[in-house]
This record gives sequence, structure tokens and C-alpha cells, in this order.
Amino acid sequence: MPLRVDGPSQCRCDWDHFVFVGTGVMNLYWVYELPNWLFWLITVGVAIAFGLGGMLAMRGWVKRLHGGHSHNDIVSFFFASMSVFYGVAVGLFALGAWQTYSDVDSKVALESATMADLYRDVSHFPEPARSVLQDELRVYVRRLIDISWPQFRRGIIDTANNETLNSFYENLAEFEPTTDTQKMIHGETLTQFNRLIELRQLRLQSVTAGLPRLMWILVIVGAIATLASTWFFDTRSLTMHFWLTVLLAALLGMMIHLLASLDNPFRGDYSVSPEPFEMLYHDLMTKKR
Repeated sequence: MPLRVDGPSQCRCDWDHFVFVGTGVMNLYWVYELPNWLFWLITVGVAIAFGLGGMLAMRGWVKRLHGGHSHNDIVSFFFASMSVFYGVAVGLFALGAWQTYSDVDSKVALESATMADLYRDVSHFPEPARSVLQDELRVYVRRLIDISWPQFRRGIIDTANNETLNSFYENLAEFEPTTDTQKMIHGETLTQFNRLIELRQLRLQSVTAGLPRLMWILVIVGAIATLASTWFFDTRSLTMHFWLTVLLAALLGMMIHLLASLDNPFRGDYSVSPEPFEMLYHDLMTKKR
């Protein structure tokens, strides 16, 4: 039962057993390497700087554009329309990102539970098969926690654990049960192993999950357009215009930060953790039977 994760969009790097998934010529994944507070500060700061810069630069031109009569009622209509459309779109994107994050988190927990069932099943095998199969599962989980998960946070799919699973399957297939009880346990173990492989594949596919590029373009362009529409208000008080722009820009920046934090389930501080596997390893696999 050989395992493969290769595909047309992947480039195998044999020197370190990792598969780098193509994400385009340019991306902003480097922001996930930053502390979350710094990521938030940059996102909100850029939004505020853009909003205030445009407001101050266009204030004189906008005042001349209004002339002797204020057109703030027309500007308010367009601003309200754009805000509603943008808010609905970003809200739907955020809901989808949160749903994806929750699904991946649930699948990781389910995969850990399946691994626990598999480990308990092989614990009823006679020696030496029991020790061999248990050791291979322990090696798999330990490598998953220590090596694979840090690579997931960088968007890299670690396939070196394929060898451990292939070896486990070969040893499991070679085992010949001699009693009815062993036959039943052997069949259940094969079922649990196949279920584990399915859940593992779903987890690996989730490493590069995220909003399509077109949606991110809409998010960024929509934020720019919404902020730019505030520049066309003609206000006598510069202070009032200043603070209204700051508040709106900060809100847009925080919305974009939230969406980006949830967009990639395995990246950044707010990411799916290997805690279920850590609990499995320490609570079950380190105990002597």
C-alpha cells in the first residue's frame, strides 16, 4: 500500500524529503513568521497611514471639487453602499475561513483519535509483532510532532513519514492471525489504518488551504476603495475628518488581519496545533503495557 503525495503542482526536493507546493511567483506568507502583535500592528498601521495620507493629500482638491455647495449627501450615499457591499463580502470570507479552520482542527482531532484506536488494537497482538508495530506508530507520531508540524507552519508538506507508514503496513499485512480473536482484531486494525490514511491525506491537503487569490484581490481593492471614498467628504473640521478616517482605517485593518490569521489553518500564531497528538503520545504511547 504505497503512499504518495506528489502532484503536478509540486516539486520534489530529494535532498530533504520535503515537497514544496507551488504558490505563485510572489506571496505574503512571510507575515506569518512575525509575532501576531507585530502582524496586527503592521496591518492596522498600513491601513491608517494610507487613509490619512490620501485624506491629507486630497483635502484641498476635494474642497475645490465641492465648490460653494456641499455634496456630502451624494458622497454619503456612495460610501454607505460601498461599505455594505464590502462588509458583506468580507463577512462571508471570514465565515468561510473560520469554517475551514474549524474543519481542519476537527479532522486533526479525529486523526489523533483514530491513531489512538490503532495503537490500542496492535497492543493486543502477540509478540514480537506487537512491539514492532507499536514502535513504528510511536516513531510516526513523534516525527509528526517534532518535524512535520513545524514544516506545516511554513507551508511545506513533509512526506518522510511515508516510509514509516509503509513499513507499518507491510508488517501488519505479514502478520498471520491464528485464533478467531486475532483475526477479528487484525481486520479491525486494517480498517483503522485505512481510516488513518484517509484523514492524513485530508490533513496534508489542508496545509496549503486558503482563500483564492481573486478573493484576496477583492478584499484589498475593496478596502482601498472604501477608504478612498471617505476622502471626498468636505468637512470644516480637519480634526473630525482625521479621527473618522483613523477609526475606519483601523477597523478595516483589523478585519483584514483577522481574515489573514484564519486563512491558512497551519500558519501563524492562530493555527491548528499538534496538541491532540502530543496528548496521545504522552498519555498512551509512553506507558508500558
